Amino acid sequence: METAITVAVIIAMIVVGVLLIHLLNDQHEERIAAFHYGDIMPGIGRRRSRKSRRPTAPAGPPVVTTHHEDSHGGRG
Repeated sequence: METAITVAVIIAMIVVGVLLIHLLNDQHEERIAAFHYGDIMPGIGRRRSRKSRRPTAPAGPPVVTTHHEDSHGGRG
């Protein structure tokens, strides 16, 4: 009699585990369906022309910066 009860409890626990796994899988699939993977980072993995996205810099002479040390030939 004790063996039958033990087997019934083990089978019941297996059934509960299977049901729990199915519920968790359904929730996970719903999250995947709601999340659009292609929209998270649209620039990754695609070649785009940046000319239309970025404004052009105003035309002017290039700015040249020199360090104080460069004008005297270094430290020594």
